[in-house]
Amino acid sequence: MTSRCILQTALLVYFSTTVLAMNYNLLRFQLSSSSVECQELLLQLNGTSKDCLKDRMNFKIPEEIQKSQQFQKEDIVLVTLETFQKTSDIFRRNLSSTGWNESIVKNLLATLHWQKEHLEEILEDIMQEENFTWDHRTLLHLKRYYLRIVRYLKAKEYSVCAWTIVQAEILKSFFFLDKLTDSLPN
Repeated sequence: MTSRCILQTALLVYFSTTVLAMNYNLLRFQLSSSSVECQELLLQLNGTSKDCLKDRMNFKIPEEIQKSQQFQKEDIVLVTLETFQKTSDIFRRNLSSTGWNESIVKNLLATLHWQKEHLEEILEDIMQEENFTWDHRTLLHLKRYYLRIVRYLKAKEYSVCAWTIVQAEILKSFFFLDKLTDSLPN
């Protein structure tokens, strides 16, 4: 009787570990593919920052995201979700001066919207599974980062160069998002 109980417990631990590893791999894949898809659309927007060097600005992406410290998976999902939300908010602003292809911008917004909905479902599942605690400072730093971008656009009156600089900055934020996603445990 005892050996059967030990065997069942051992099998449960083995399968739980296997499922958890698959869960992390699937989450890493989903987050990475979401980011890559958005980056590809951003790169399709024409604009080079060479002509806009005088307009460059350091928006100060949050240090904890740059260093991709060991976040828990819920933290990474939250940061990704916030990044997609704020990026979507920014690209819904006055784009008339950019000369960008509207269908690419619409595809970007649709992709961001779909990814946000998908990530919200994942986050709900995670929160139901685990005891979830979040350090609100990281999210606050991220919100301030995007607020600096919005203020910059307003101050530059949504000029072509301002949008080009913002496009490059958003691409940079997705690069750090990729690094963060890669830090998920195997």
